Amino acid sequence: MYALISTEKIQLPSGMLVRVPGSWQQYRTLCDSRGDSSIPRIKYRSGEILLMSPLPKHGREANILADVVKVLLDTQSRNYEAFTPITMELPSESGIEPDYCFYIDNWQAVVGRDRIDWGTDPSPDLAIEIDVTSYTDVADYAPYRIPEVWLFKRNQLSIYGFQGNKYQLQSTSRYFPNVDLQSLIAKCLEAASARGTGVAIRELRSSLTPGLE
Repeated sequence: MYALISTEKIQLPSGMLVRVPGSWQQYRTLCDSRGDSSIPRIKYRSGEILLMSPLPKHGREANILADVVKVLLDTQSRNYEAFTPITMELPSESGIEPDYCFYIDNWQAVVGRDRIDWGTDPSPDLAIEIDVTSYTDVADYAPYRIPEVWLFKRNQLSIYGFQGNKYQLQSTSRYFPNVDLQSLIAKCLEAASARGTGVAIRELRSSLTPGLE
């Protein structure tokens, strides 16, 4: 399989990552050429455009991590808003597409919203990225000042907190400080591989909710 990148058509084999020099306008043209599709994923940073066509493993792990977050928030009776796919843009500076993002502390600011202005509205509280092809750099989120970013790569979860003007690796999540997320996610992924995602998430919910059969 080969890669085809033009303003009329983008074709990338699954799992391929392509980096090309480009302007903001070229980035926007490529984004528009996808139509209603969210594939390939497209990112812009400082005169460079990155395109990535995700593998099935990518989407599966992203959905499981997002489901874990939803179960944890639900069992704590916390409100939230979740988005996927979503394109975050600061014109001429940055364009990025997290696998999932959550508004937790700021959920009321976006409830019912169809559009978000990344220059004036609050950023998500949590972004989740699955990195199978070395596409992700946590520093890409710095312009948006997202409080926490989860990067899942090679079956390992790294939690980054925004401090000052950059991200620092953290041992726990600010939103789930008492939860061993690495162990919990590993258990869910193992259960999903053996018995299916639905079973894995139901088992997680049952284990966190006393009296739930």
